[in-house]
Amino acid sequence: MMKINPIFSPYGYAFNSARLAEACEIYEKMIDEDATICFTLAGAIIPAGLGGAIIEMVKRGLVDFIISTGANLYHDMHFALDLPVYKGSFNVDDRELAKNGIVRIYDIFIPVETLFETDRYIQENFEIEGNFSTAEIHNYLGKKLLENSKKPDSSLLATCAKYDVPVYCPSPGDSSIGMNLAYLRAKNKKIHTDVEKDVLETTAIIYNSKKSGAIILGGGAPKNFFMQTQPMISQIFKKKERGHNYFIQITSDVPPYGGLSGATPQEAISWKKIDAKSKTYVTVYGDATIVAPLLFSGVGNRKRKHKRLYRKREEFLNKMMEEIK
Repeated sequence: MMKINPIFSPYGYAFNSARLAEACEIYEKMIDEDATICFTLAGAIIPAGLGGAIIEMVKRGLVDFIISTGANLYHDMHFALDLPVYKGSFNVDDRELAKNGIVRIYDIFIPVETLFETDRYIQENFEIEGNFSTAEIHNYLGKKLLENSKKPDSSLLATCAKYDVPVYCPSPGDSSIGMNLAYLRAKNKKIHTDVEKDVLETTAIIYNSKKSGAIILGGGAPKNFFMQTQPMISQIFKKKERGHNYFIQITSDVPPYGGLSGATPQEAISWKKIDAKSKTYVTVYGDATIVAPLLFSGVGNRKRKHKRLYRKREEFLNKMMEEIK
């Protein structure tokens, strides 16, 4: 019979508190074993208030690269530019908000002028031309925010640029950053977003990592964009399958409908996205804006040397391409 030692613990012994405790243990293993750690960010959790916690993890070297929706990255810029973003309520008449020039993200109110000012900033500061991965686009914007924004420390993009953490977006056209770059292209600026380069760069990062894992906040395209790096190696490049070693997902989705805003970890094993021998995967059911700060606090004040993967992208890509040829 299993013996439970009745010590005081910040987590319970069953249900999702137990899964959260398991997630903390897995995160600690990722840190201890110097795995390449990716955060995937769904929806608009940064304007919802989670940006500061993620910034702290970047500063402490506990995340090596990020895959996010474009919405998170666009709204992140408001904070660097010190533009108004207000705490509101979901229980409002949205017709009245529209009349008064306010857009809403659930409980968050954003004046349209904040959007216009952010658009102006992108249009006036994006001075380069060429064919770019989304990591290059976001690094460039992050460096601009470091140079001339009022509060760069409040921005994930600026912090990632400072510590050479690459930030990818699997659907760059699906956000106001993409819309502004499309506007510049319509004005005859030679800007091309190279999504295939994103696929190769993210795969090269994993290919050159001894161990890898992700903390998946939500799900959707950012989640699968990370997970597909392993089938890219085994299915497309025909190299020996490995699968990711670690998987932590915090989601409000439920599996009876066929997935978890992407494959369940068990299903992902069949795709060779997760190492079949790995037992270090867990799903925590809950709101990421509540659970993620608890997970981050679970690793205490730990720090790790920054891998600075943005600087190593070309080296990793060249090495991978040489070996697959």
